Amino acid sequence: MTPHDLVGGAVAFTPRRYPDHRGLFVSVLEESSFTAAVGHRPPSVAQLSCSLSRPGVVRGLHYCRTPPGCAKFVHCPRGRVLDIVADVRVGSPTFGRWDSVVLDDREFRSVYIPVGMAHMFVSLEPGSMMSYALSVEYVAENELAVSPFDRDLAISLPDGLEPIVSDRDRDAPALAEALAAGALPDYDTCLRLEAELGLAAGATT
Repeated sequence: MTPHDLVGGAVAFTPRRYPDHRGLFVSVLEESSFTAAVGHRPPSVAQLSCSLSRPGVVRGLHYCRTPPGCAKFVHCPRGRVLDIVADVRVGSPTFGRWDSVVLDDREFRSVYIPVGMAHMFVSLEPGSMMSYALSVEYVAENELAVSPFDRDLAISLPDGLEPIVSDRDRDAPALAEALAAGALPDYDTCLRLEAELGLAAGATT
C-alpha cells in the first residue's frame, strides 16, 4: 500500500494489484502499511456499511458528534467516486481546508478519515458502491452535516453532473453557521477520543 497524506491527518492508500488470467486480487487494507503511514493501528471495526449511488449523487459533508466521535476507512469496490475530506475540527491547524481523491475499481484506493473530520463523495458512474468501516456504530442523532455547497469551503464538484442530494444535505448549515451554533467538533476533544480508541500516534499495540 502506497500512502498519500491528505488534510487533517487523513491518508489515502493505493494498494498493489495482482492481475492474472482469472481477474484481479487486491488487499485494500494492510495493518503494517497502515500503521507505518498513520502512526497507529487501524481502528477496530464496529460497523461495516455500503451505499450504492447514481451518477451525480452527493453524500455529505457528514461528521460524527464528538463525543462519541468516529473514525472511518472507506473505499469504492465498484464504480468511481470523487472522495472528499474536510477539516471541521475547531482549533485544528487545517480548519476549513479540504482534499479530494478519486476512488474507483481500477486503482482500489482507500481513505482513512480521523475522528471529527467531515466526509463526502460524489458518484461519477452508474452503480458506484462505497464501503465504510466505522469505529463506532451509526446513531442517527450523532450524525451531523455541513453543506457541500458552502461558498466559504468552495469544494470543487465535477463539471457536467447535476448534483443529487438528500433533503438533509441540501438543508445542512454552512461551516460558519455550524461554528456559531457550537455544532462542530473540538480539535483537542477529537485527539483525546482518538487516544481513548487507541488511534493516537504511537499506539501500535
